Amino acid sequence: MSEKHFVVQGAVCKCQFSEDPSKTDKIKVKSHSKHYGNDKDGAEKLIATTKEIGQTLEKNTFGKCKKQPVGNSFMVCQAQITKWSGFYDKVTLSNQGQILLEDSKGTCPMGAPDCIEITDHGQTAEPGEQNFKNAEPMVHNLVNPMVDVREMYKKEAKHEGISDN
Repeated sequence: MSEKHFVVQGAVCKCQFSEDPSKTDKIKVKSHSKHYGNDKDGAEKLIATTKEIGQTLEKNTFGKCKKQPVGNSFMVCQAQITKWSGFYDKVTLSNQGQILLEDSKGTCPMGAPDCIEITDHGQTAEPGEQNFKNAEPMVHNLVNPMVDVREMYKKEAKHEGISDN
């Protein structure tokens, strides 16, 4: 089994019944304000859970809905998620929800079960200090020739607090 990413606020979703397949919307986590993923400052990437029910998308629409015909067109979608499937059930967060994964699917009462899919989990790579320590100096110098990583991690001896008694 390959590694699956947790879904965080800002993850991109699309509905298979949208008239325009390129129409997407982003998840807005409203069920808690406590658990963050891929966010070193803990400020914007809340983890999405199965409690993200109702109108929990930024625009709450995927354009026009093929399941709602009107004359020779379709009514505007009003996305309303009723339940999620394919979530990570081994962890329950403080809001009593389980964590959504990048292959989780949402159900809308107008569409069919699992008609809303996640196309981008919302996480972005944020390199930290350990990434630089693990970098091969030669490769790093090819990518960023202005910085010599070997110089960044030379420890200098400090003689603070030593007295000559």
